[in-house]
Amino acid sequence: MENKYLNEAIIGNKDMIATFTAKGEMERLYFPTKDNRQYINFFHTGVKVNNSDLIYLHDDINNIYKQYYDTDTNILNTEVTNTYFNLKMVQTDFIMIKENILIKKYIFLNDAKIDLDVKFYIHSELLTDTNNHVGCKIIDGGMMQYAHDFSLSTFAKGYKLLSHQINGSKETIKRGEIHDKDYIGMSCDSSICYDIGVISPNEKKEIEIAILINENKNISEMEDEIERIKKKDFEKEYNDAKSYWRKYVKAHNGLNLKDPKNSYEEKIYEIYRRSILLFPLLTNSETGGIIASPEIDEDFTKCGRYAYCWPRDAVFITKALDILKMDKEAEKFYKVFCKKTQSKNGMWEQRFYTDGKLAPCWGYQVDETASVVYGVYEHYKYTKSEKFLKDNLQMCEKAVDFLKRYVQDWLGLESKEEHDKDKVLEEMEQERNLQGHKYHISYDLWEMCEGIHLYSLASIYSAFDCILKIYGVLGDKASDFENNRLKEEKIQKNQKELEKLQEGIKKYINENMYDEEKKSFVRNPEDRKMDISILGAVTPFNVFKPKEKKILNTIERINLSLRTYTGGYQRFEQDHYMNGNPWPIANLWMTLYYLETGEKRKAKETFDFVVKTVGKHYFLGEQVDNSTLQPNWVIGLGWSHAMFILVLEKMFK
Repeated sequence: MENKYLNEAIIGNKDMIATFTAKGEMERLYFPTKDNRQYINFFHTGVKVNNSDLIYLHDDINNIYKQYYDTDTNILNTEVTNTYFNLKMVQTDFIMIKENILIKKYIFLNDAKIDLDVKFYIHSELLTDTNNHVGCKIIDGGMMQYAHDFSLSTFAKGYKLLSHQINGSKETIKRGEIHDKDYIGMSCDSSICYDIGVISPNEKKEIEIAILINENKNISEMEDEIERIKKKDFEKEYNDAKSYWRKYVKAHNGLNLKDPKNSYEEKIYEIYRRSILLFPLLTNSETGGIIASPEIDEDFTKCGRYAYCWPRDAVFITKALDILKMDKEAEKFYKVFCKKTQSKNGMWEQRFYTDGKLAPCWGYQVDETASVVYGVYEHYKYTKSEKFLKDNLQMCEKAVDFLKRYVQDWLGLESKEEHDKDKVLEEMEQERNLQGHKYHISYDLWEMCEGIHLYSLASIYSAFDCILKIYGVLGDKASDFENNRLKEEKIQKNQKELEKLQEGIKKYINENMYDEEKKSFVRNPEDRKMDISILGAVTPFNVFKPKEKKILNTIERINLSLRTYTGGYQRFEQDHYMNGNPWPIANLWMTLYYLETGEKRKAKETFDFVVKTVGKHYFLGEQVDNSTLQPNWVIGLGWSHAMFILVLEKMFK
């Protein structure tokens, strides 16, 4: 598979996503959620022309490629022109809006001066394992690949199969020779062929392929379902999808951006619209959970994977959702997903599946918990819904109680209040005793360094500030619960304690995280490195004002140590992850800072790097290769797009 780490294009609906290379090869197909599960190892298509060997659409020396989305949609087109035969092939991929069916339409246009006899091949290998082995059954017009708990059917509308091969396809398909006497077999990779027929010069023909994922049910039921789908008008489904996405973009133009006046504005507007189209593809419509990005590395070869929901990433994204009039989706994240995933002691773990189940983790990050409290109040600022605050108050209080105990434990700050702990919680905390601490040491937000971090403390400071503001908004209503009546004096006592802890956090940061030699804040007291996340203490968490002397000194040091020769910013000093390239998030963070200080020229400089290094379909990546100025890791990162929207909001206020 060609560079499986880069998803150049993404399509989907509320339950399904598929990702593609720049040459139109489908790399991944996720259903019934965006993070679980993925079915295909490869899905290759090709043509045999006038008795040639197989010409793969995604990989042939004579192929020229052009790829683009239908404007303002998640409908992808890949034009493949084979210059040897002068055969132009247009592949259109989209997922239906109301049904979870992927449609692949192929148009074949003969630009040659001779007749072209075209046969079309599909070679599909599904992921298989010992306890859920994949087999294949040939069906009318296609094939059904299946295991114990699913079936994936690939079939054409209006075409019969010319030939098929279930076992041994890999040995024969490159010659375009597939033949099999068996209609059913135990191979996880199988191939099918359709006779497109002779295409005369300037003539065009087309074939429509549907991919359906379903339960492995009664065989007659599945065959009936396939016949039902074949009767659908795929052209109508295409037009419905196009109309749906265009209306979606129009409805969610929360910043009311006008038509661009020049090429620079056009690029900004394209990233903006692609962000609007991306967010629903990352979101679980049932729970509100949001994946960081479509998956890039299922086998953990270079990273810990990305198609999970980190509460912190999702909080940044929900703020962008609010800006884009997707407030119902943002609210669902807090009211459904966060409530479902909060631990008994009030914290949130590192990451989850979007259905709310705990995902593989490798440590604890305290800012995940603090970010949710911050996010709840930020959502209120957009919606002004006191009901939302009231519905989520107890969740936030549980989180804040955890954060209070955490900072008291790790910073040694005194508490005037002894918190009630049930027996199970006490035993749990004793088991987790580390170096005299009751709570596990925290990773930083980059998940690479354990310790006490400025960003983490700033997030906790902000969580305390936000719960105080929530109390201020709700007033007497904060104590109005049927089963847990919170008395006014307890709230007042809590407020005083939180204010004292905020003072203690700020004092700790000033005394332990300001390097007098560097004349700047550092990310932690141990390695004392410069880190872009230090800016979190200014924006969004407001521990310090943007023009305080210590902050101005820190900005100067950041520019000396993290800004690269291209104008892109690294996350931190000696960052070696994926070669330590600049991150769009880092540049956008600097942009937000400069917008806070009113330095519009500097804001534009840091912002321009992001605009000029965007991918071909206006997706923002996690990183940019300094040598090529192209996204080179995790294309379509939700956090990057969210930061872009936050910047635009400040720019166009």
